[in-house]
Amino acid sequence: MLAKTAGVKHLVVLVNKMDDPTVEWSEGRFNECRDKILPYLRKLGFNPQKDLTFIPCSGLMGLGLKDQLEESQCPWYRGDAFIPFIDSLPSLNRKMGGPFVMPVVDKYKDMGMVVMGKVEAGEAKKGQSLLLMPNRTTVVVDQMWSDDEEVTTVGPGENVKIKLKGIEEDDVSPGFVLCDSANPIKTGRIFDAQVVILEHKSIICAGYSAVMHIHCAAEEVTVKALICLVDKKSGDKSKTRPRFVKQDQVAIMRVECAGVICMEVFKLFPQMGRFTLRDEGKTIAIGKVLKVIE
Repeated sequence: MLAKTAGVKHLVVLVNKMDDPTVEWSEGRFNECRDKILPYLRKLGFNPQKDLTFIPCSGLMGLGLKDQLEESQCPWYRGDAFIPFIDSLPSLNRKMGGPFVMPVVDKYKDMGMVVMGKVEAGEAKKGQSLLLMPNRTTVVVDQMWSDDEEVTTVGPGENVKIKLKGIEEDDVSPGFVLCDSANPIKTGRIFDAQVVILEHKSIICAGYSAVMHIHCAAEEVTVKALICLVDKKSGDKSKTRPRFVKQDQVAIMRVECAGVICMEVFKLFPQMGRFTLRDEGKTIAIGKVLKVIE
């Protein structure tokens, strides 16, 4: 469920321990495992034809992971092994061009302020001047590391550490976003979002509050108003305002954050526009930002 929310497009399911003496690479047992979890994966929105692949393997014996299974072991499965299959998946469309964006996951002090995170878009170079949102602090890149090796430029998809000049420890916290000074990321407190309620015992109405996790930020939010319900199958919106929403429904609602946070509209920048709502240690809903109001 969380993988789907985080934007994972393709899921590979390994059916492990197929070499067990009680199974002995039986096709029947493989199909049984597959058929038991398919309904749930379908409900999450994975398409069994395009987005799902089931592969039999034995992790302990290393069979079906790197090299294709031999016909004598497993005559009914003639597809790729796990690693070659992953290598053959189409590559992700990363935003190479466009302004630099990196949400801050963590920070620490080491002869200066070091922030850590994953670059979501654009490139940054050593010595470049960047903005730290939402406080609009101007900083300069002093040093950069990608996978613990010092580099002079970083690009999308890389996990990096960046040492910054011109900032104190109290001026940065997880959830802040390091971005291009000419095109800073949007910030806001009130926004409209489409939300799917996954599991929640009671109803949700205006005034309900939860913790929202969006990119690296966690912020308390309150539902200001429910705007309309969305039909899951057809996508039609209800004409009247709902008084409440409950489990398995999709609604468009107006949400207010306790503080100003960085976000973008999901359609323009999915990584910065998808979020989850959590309450009492459970993920109760997933959503996407439709419009930043203020």
